[in-house]
Parts: sequence; C-alpha cells; structure tokens
Amino acid sequence: MTLLKKGKLLMFLGSQVIVAALFVHMSVHRPLSQREKSRRPVHVLVLSSWRSGSSFVGQLFGQHPDVFYLMEPAWHVWMTFTSSTAWKLHMAVRDLLRSVFLCDMSVFDAYMNPGPRKQSSLFQWEQSRALCSAPVCDFFPAHEISSPKHCRLLCGQQPFDMVEKACRSHGFVVLKEVRFLSLQALYPLLTDPSLNLHIVHLVRDPRAVFRSREQTAAELMVDSRIVLGQHLETIKEEDQPYYAMKIICKSQVDIAKAIQTLPEALQQRYLFLRYEDLVRAPLAQTSRLYKFVGLDFLPHLRTWVHNVTRGKGMGQHAFHTNARNALNVSQAWRWSLPYEKVSQLQDACGEAMDLLGYLQVRSQQDQGNLTLDLLSFSPILGQVFREG
Repeated sequence: MTLLKKGKLLMFLGSQVIVAALFVHMSVHRPLSQREKSRRPVHVLVLSSWRSGSSFVGQLFGQHPDVFYLMEPAWHVWMTFTSSTAWKLHMAVRDLLRSVFLCDMSVFDAYMNPGPRKQSSLFQWEQSRALCSAPVCDFFPAHEISSPKHCRLLCGQQPFDMVEKACRSHGFVVLKEVRFLSLQALYPLLTDPSLNLHIVHLVRDPRAVFRSREQTAAELMVDSRIVLGQHLETIKEEDQPYYAMKIICKSQVDIAKAIQTLPEALQQRYLFLRYEDLVRAPLAQTSRLYKFVGLDFLPHLRTWVHNVTRGKGMGQHAFHTNARNALNVSQAWRWSLPYEKVSQLQDACGEAMDLLGYLQVRSQQDQGNLTLDLLSFSPILGQVFREG
C-alpha cells in the first residue's frame, strides 16, 4: 500500500471515529423509549482467540434463521495493515464492528479495492447462512442448515449491497472476532446506546490451542506476526510460538478480569464459555447460549448440533466446521504434543490456566492418562455444566 493511500485511509478512519463519538455523545442524552428497546436488534460479539473453537460457536449462532452472522470482519483491517500491531489496530477494528453491527457496510470501503464488488469480497462470507438464503440468495430455505461449499458456488456473485439488506432483515446481528487483546477497546461498544451488545467470551485449553496453531501455522502467519509486533525481531524463531501464546493467554486473563470491574448491568451482558464445556454438553451449552441472547433453540438446530459434534473428523482446517468428534478434538493434544512442549507452554500460560480452570500436568504419565480430568472449577465460570 502506498504512503498516499495509507494517509487517505487514516484520514478516513479518523473521520469515522469523530462521527461515532459525536453520535454517542448526542445519543446518551436521549433515553430510548420502551417501544424502541423492544424493536432494537440484539447485537452479539463472540470474542475469542485463534483456534479456540470460535468458528463452531459462530456457526451455532449463524445457522439460526433469525441471525445475521459474519465471521471475523476485522480480518480486512489486519490484512490492510500487516506491518502494524494488534494494539494499534484496536480502535479501527472496534469502529468497523460498530458500523457492521448497525448494518452500515460502507465501512468496508476503506479496506477493499474501489469499484463494483460482490458479497464474496467479504472474508469467509460463505459461513453466513444469512448470505446464502433469502433475501440475498434463495438456495437455502430459512429453516435448513446451509453448506458453505454449496453457498460459495451458488451465491458468490450477489452484489455487495445485498449484505446490508440481509443484515437489516434480521433481528440478531452476530459477529465473531479473534482480534481483540483487550476489553478496554470494547468499552465504547458496551456503553453505546445505539447498540444492544452482548459478549460471549470463548476460551479453550491453551495446550489444545497451541497444538492447533502448530497445525495451521502457515494460515496464521500474518496474524502471528501482528500479535508479536515489536517483539518479532528480538525473539528466537523457535520461541516465537510460545511468546505468541503468552500474549494471547494474558489477553484472555485481562479480558476476564476486566469484566469483573464493570457495573453489574454490563456484567449481565457477558457470558463466559469454555470450549471443553461446550463439547462435553453441546445441547445444554447451546441452549445456554441461546437463552443468554434471547434465541429459540429450534428442533432442526438441536438435531444439527447433536450430529455435528459426533462426527469422525478431527478438525485440521483453520476455518472448517464440518462434523467431527468434538470431544476427541478437545483432548488430542494429550497424545500428540511432546511433554517438553506442554511444559514450556504451561510456563507461558500458567496464570490463564489457573484462572480459566485448566489443571496443569507435571509428567508425561499424567498427560497421557485420559482418565485424569484436567478441567477444574473456574471462578469466572462459577459452575461447570455437564450434560445429562
């Protein structure tokens, strides 16, 4: 990207921030009426980190006929500023999310090539059932599970303005993001009266995350460089995966702790979810997610959740959510990671594991003993849910 183009983009982003700030300032003085509150869309942010099961959780929302879902719209910001750092990009990501929650898709003009474009210009657009069914594309009926593969073939040529139309036709707008390393960047969204924001904070055992990141290292290379930021040149290459995990683990701790300092009314719009609890009790936990935001757990979705978590796959692709044995996937690190790597990772993520309820292993024998349950009580969760 040329310096001139970057300068124009930064000016555009600056103007977006000013407009958003003025809007919020004017809005806080006019309380919403009861009728306005009842008609407002519900906005949901699935907040997680890479390889934590967030694509699956996004699909739990995205396959619901009442939901407009987009997967990681902030990808466009990060891929525009690949030499920046996560911290410097927080504000641009936050402002993009705010616009998308309000169904203003013109925000993508700053991150896409000018001229006519299709809805397929959006990152992982085919993961959105709303973009594969009416009013955008009539291939999938509203109460049928969509297939990203078929959607990509049949609905990719729809004009980009249909994305905004689809968004405005749904009562729930759900975005999944892995590119926030701080809750502070989200405060303006939580307190914005034009939004009705709920946050689902998804975490996963760092050892399982590390194993999955190793398998998808090439796909995550740019993201990992941005996470490491200024540390990239000072850390040995073989230590970089552990340092990246240290940063990610610290961010999950900071987010969980920051939630506890919020006013009670805002805390009630936050839900903590461990991937391991979800795969042990998929129906109970999905019901909990839907109840949190006000969605009905429809019969066809119950059947789909049951089937998709009991397949034979092991989930090696970075973005696929095909049927797999989810419980086996969550435990795969125990027989596939050398204990030396596990021990080094536990040193990097020990605080996060203690807070989030993941017991450390102290030997190769403990790691391989699958009868030893490594999921423990988390003060953030408050209660470990079991199915049945």
